[in-house]
Amino acid sequence: MRVLVIQNNADTTLGQIETALIERGAEITICKAFEGEALPDAEFNALVVLGGIQNALADEGSPYFPKLIQRMRDYAESDRAVLGVCLGSQLLARAYGAENLIGVTHEFGWKEVALTEDGEADPMLGGLDPTFTTFQWHDDTFVLPRGATRLAGNDATHNQAFRIGRAAYGIQFHFEADRKLIAHWNETNAGYLAGCEPGWPERFAAEQATRGADADANGLKIARAWAALI
Repeated sequence: MRVLVIQNNADTTLGQIETALIERGAEITICKAFEGEALPDAEFNALVVLGGIQNALADEGSPYFPKLIQRMRDYAESDRAVLGVCLGSQLLARAYGAENLIGVTHEFGWKEVALTEDGEADPMLGGLDPTFTTFQWHDDTFVLPRGATRLAGNDATHNQAFRIGRAAYGIQFHFEADRKLIAHWNETNAGYLAGCEPGWPERFAAEQATRGADADANGLKIARAWAALI
């Protein structure tokens, strides 16, 4: 099993997705496209596109985006597993002609997300509670692509997860981010968070043992379920 991972930011890494892939013996190739690395020409069994600080329309600063979204669509339409997380979900929506909505919804921290009826029956998300805790960090969202199945949402962001075909998933929330990765983000983004999320260090300390633990368990369950679809 060969999996290509597109990284769009230095700190936004695989997290719990890596755990699930290693458990299945996957060979992981990471392309740091944000640093100018070219997308590999080789073929893979699955494609993961991670989050980033840019928006999904930022082709000028991320000139690889058009090629990447075409690659995402090609993989999905050849029945290979695709996973877009946060920015990756927005790029998958764009790949299928959906409108990207920039700066219209802000979510940060551990939040609740609710499954739709289709989500409750979905092979990747169906093992979760109907309403579950996960980590959020985004300002953008998207219109559901035509032909996609809406799997989850909440009051802040209507489209939190969708599926196209058998195994192409766009997941807005950061299920891959466990408490260890979030603690790293706290350090590397301390200045930004101090201005935009006052009191977050105290909230993180108070919530990580309860909401954080639940989110970690949910995230690993999602990651393992996606890896099983490759």
